[in-house]
Amino acid sequence: MAQAVVHRLTIYPLTIPLRREVVTAVSRHRVADPVVMSIELTNGTMGYGETVARHYITGESVDSVIEAAREVFVPVLMDFHPASFPEALEAIEALPWRDAKQHLIPASRACVELALLDAVMRVFRRCMDDVVQWMGLPGFGSPGSLREVRFGGVLASEDTLSVLQRLRVMYWGGLRGFKLEVGYGDDRERLERVASYLSRPMAQGRATLRVDANGRWSKDDAIDWLGDTAHVRLDEVEQPLSREDEEDVPVLHDLFDVPISFDESLVTVEDGRRLIERGVADGFNIRIAKCGGLMPSLRLAALGRRSGVKLQLGCMVGETSILSAAGMRFLEVCPGVVYAEGCNGRRLLRADVVAKPLGFGYGGRPPRTAARGFGSGRGGGAGVDTRLLESFCEERPVVLNL
Repeated sequence: MAQAVVHRLTIYPLTIPLRREVVTAVSRHRVADPVVMSIELTNGTMGYGETVARHYITGESVDSVIEAAREVFVPVLMDFHPASFPEALEAIEALPWRDAKQHLIPASRACVELALLDAVMRVFRRCMDDVVQWMGLPGFGSPGSLREVRFGGVLASEDTLSVLQRLRVMYWGGLRGFKLEVGYGDDRERLERVASYLSRPMAQGRATLRVDANGRWSKDDAIDWLGDTAHVRLDEVEQPLSREDEEDVPVLHDLFDVPISFDESLVTVEDGRRLIERGVADGFNIRIAKCGGLMPSLRLAALGRRSGVKLQLGCMVGETSILSAAGMRFLEVCPGVVYAEGCNGRRLLRADVVAKPLGFGYGGRPPRTAARGFGSGRGGGAGVDTRLLESFCEERPVVLNL
């Protein structure tokens, strides 16, 4: 009888150069800094997880992810020895969400959850359809959103000319869904220029434009900005106000006929319920590394679908193909995903940590190689190359033997 017993955790804090600077209202990235974790079972099976910790989203950092692995998750994993796949899923879903000081640690949890889930899917030879069946999610399962969803482009620069150059390249590459980062500088001019470039396909219903303020506006800022740009057809405004100012969102709903989605305010299922109960949630931006892993992300998606909320699979700046593969598994079983971001492959990273990086195709089509990825039972993770992991790990990997 197969049994999943954890033998070793290895943590790789990575530094990977980006091909271009990515600027939002709350951050500036020149390098990617993901944390990759491998979990080795006693029978030699390997599972890989990844997270990207952002202090301004979950209060976590690379150092706190490593500390949480040592202090929070190693004691739990020492008692992890399920004899069946349902037992394994029950234990994985019960992984802690908080540290000893009761600080929320969803990014840390996501890293461990993904690695464990990857390993147990391999050792018990199961797939994501088995996972969602055990979770009891009606309507979830293959093919999910893969036949309809298309990856979109994110325009993240404070320089208008750079934004327009990226827009042209993405448009020539067949992308038709775009999100413009705002909340800093003269972004009204950037919006006008982007909307002008997309005016014809938007009028014909062949392109969409959204904006993301990253919670940087006050209520008055949002009213002024949305009033000044009301002539631009926006499909969505993401996180216009901070989590602390959510009570003002109904004012924006009353004044402007534009859907509002949530990102920084949406980490846990409890957050999703709160936003729905307030009647302000038109969209959920679900990011696996932010939302505690793959299973909690699917729970959030199911909650959103029951309430008529538009779903977006988001990503963190600097994800490798390990997280991209987990995102593909999400899309394979989650129906109704309207917007998707990620699977950038080598378009953003100068190098990846897998043999064949996952990147979307022309027109934003999901990668054809998705079946080789997360939990497929064919090699580790998404074809992870440990030599590449070690080469981008500035210090020695952290090895924790159980």
